[in-house]
Amino acid sequence: MAKATTIKVKLVSSADTGFYYVAKKNSRTMTDKLVMKKYDPVARKHVEFRESKIK
Repeated sequence: MAKATTIKVKLVSSADTGFYYVAKKNSRTMTDKLVMKKYDPVARKHVEFRESKIK
């Protein structure tokens, strides 16, 4: 079978709160690591979330 184009990635908070989001990413068009500014409810502010692997 063919490899899937979209993969699930874990977006971990840069504020080191342990909070994370799960997002889908097209691995063929977006080859670099995903970085987004999103809301961290533990830190109660918007911070950068960086991509990491789902274990």
